[in-house]
Amino acid sequence: MGILIPAWVDGALVPVDKLEAHEKGLKHKAVSVFAVRGMDILIQRRALGKYHTPGLWANTCCTHPDWDESASACAVRRLREELGITGLYPEYRHRLEYHADVGHNMVENEVVDVFLAHVRGPLELNPNPDEVMEIRWIGYHDLLAEVKRYPEKFTPWLKIYLHHHADTIFGPDLIISAKA
Repeated sequence: MGILIPAWVDGALVPVDKLEAHEKGLKHKAVSVFAVRGMDILIQRRALGKYHTPGLWANTCCTHPDWDESASACAVRRLREELGITGLYPEYRHRLEYHADVGHNMVENEVVDVFLAHVRGPLELNPNPDEVMEIRWIGYHDLLAEVKRYPEKFTPWLKIYLHHHADTIFGPDLIISAKA
């Protein structure tokens, strides 16, 4: 058995193998983090070895909490594990649910706690090649335009976050500036 994550089975939250949760489309907990620096967002391109959505661009980091792990602890852990980022303490922004086909007969059926981490000053990045093949900072409005022009290059959840939840994730500063 692999990594156990919190998933709902017959209405009860129980530990379930992560791969099984995706194969069966079980509703499960997840965590997503966006690191922002001014108007720029740090995005990552998922490693080709990922079992779903390899090579697609996603938010700064996203994962599933371990069975007995809080969402905030998970956010800090995955920033470190995926990108080598320490010293950032993301703030909780929103809980959302989404359902998306992620290919290979797998489904993301997630209840996601989304966090925003403001970067002020230098940020040391050391991406884990098993998780991340590329990273880049991109302006918020440039990201929206790129997702619209090349949707096939982005994960389903990033598109959902940007199209349906941007106001609650990013707040008025990025939204108003992007619409100006």
